[in-house]
Amino acid sequence: MDTLEKIANRIKQAKRIAIFTHMRPDGDAFGSALALSSALDSLGIFNEVCVETDIPSNLAFLDGLDKVRKKPQGEYDLLVTVDCSDEQRLGLLTEEFLTARRKKIDTVNIDHHISNNRFGKYNFVRECSANCMNVAELINLLGVTLDKKIAEYLLVGLLTDSGNFSHDDVTEETLVLAAKLVGAGADIRYYNYMLFKRQPKARAALHARVMSGMRFYHNERFAVIVVTKQAMQECGADNGMTEGFVDFPLNVDTVEVAASVMEVKQGQYKVSLRSKEYADVNKIAGTYGGGGHIRAAGCMLFGEIEDVLDRLSYTVSQYLE
Repeated sequence: MDTLEKIANRIKQAKRIAIFTHMRPDGDAFGSALALSSALDSLGIFNEVCVETDIPSNLAFLDGLDKVRKKPQGEYDLLVTVDCSDEQRLGLLTEEFLTARRKKIDTVNIDHHISNNRFGKYNFVRECSANCMNVAELINLLGVTLDKKIAEYLLVGLLTDSGNFSHDDVTEETLVLAAKLVGAGADIRYYNYMLFKRQPKARAALHARVMSGMRFYHNERFAVIVVTKQAMQECGADNGMTEGFVDFPLNVDTVEVAASVMEVKQGQYKVSLRSKEYADVNKIAGTYGGGGHIRAAGCMLFGEIEDVLDRLSYTVSQYLE
C-alpha cells in the first residue's frame, strides 16, 4: 500500500484532476470528494467532481453541489477515486476509469472499506469510521489549512458514516477530528439536524408504510424491510429519502442483522445490510458480489422479491450464532 505522503506528492504534480466517487453516493462520498476538491481549489489545481447519478434528495442542501458533474468535461492528468471499494462501484463512470488506465493516466484510490480491491495505481486503504478521516489527513499533507468549508464537508462524511458517532468503529481519532472540524467552524448541530432529523412529509409517509411491513426471520434475529418503487411513487418519495431506514429494524431488541431491500427496477434490488454485535455483513454481501464493512455492507440481488428474500435469509442464517 502507498503512503498518503506519496499520494500527496503525486497530487501536487498534477495540473488537472478528476475526482470520482461511488454510485448512489452517501454523505461520506460527497464529503470526501468536495473536501478534496476545495483543498485543490486552494492550491490552484483545476479539478472536477464526478458522480454518475443525480444528487440524492437528502444531501441536496449541501453547498457546492453545482460543481458536481456526471462525467468529466475536459482532459485530466490524474484521476482520484474516494470512498469507492472497486472500479465497478463507479457505475457509469467505470468505463471512464478504465479508459484513463488504458491511456496510462495515473489513478489514485483513497478508501476505508475492508472489501477494497486496491484497483488504483496508487492505493491508500485504511479502515476507519469514515473515509473523510483519510481525506482530512491527505489535505493536511497537501499543506492546506482547514477552513470552514472544508471542515463542513469532512464533518458531513464523519457524521453519516459513523452513524452520528454510534458505530463500533468510532475511536478517539474520530472524536478528535470532529473536535478539530468544529473548531474550524463546522456547525455540528446544524449538520446533525439536516442529516438525521429533518425530513419532508413524503419521507415520513414512506417510513411508516415500509416499517409496517417489517418481516422477521430466524427467531427474530434477522429483520427485513422492503421498499418498492410503487410505495415510493405513492408517497411522493425518492431513493435519497430511504437513507437511514435500515437502522430502524436493527434497533429491535432481538435483531442482530437488518436488511433494507430496495427495488431499483423490476427484478433488481439494492440490499443494505447492518449488524449489531457479531455478524459479518461484509461477508454476507460478498456472497453476492457486494461488500463494505463488517457492520455495514451492501449488494445487488436479482429475481422475484420472495425468491430474493429466501436467498438472503438463508445466507444470513449462516452468520447468526
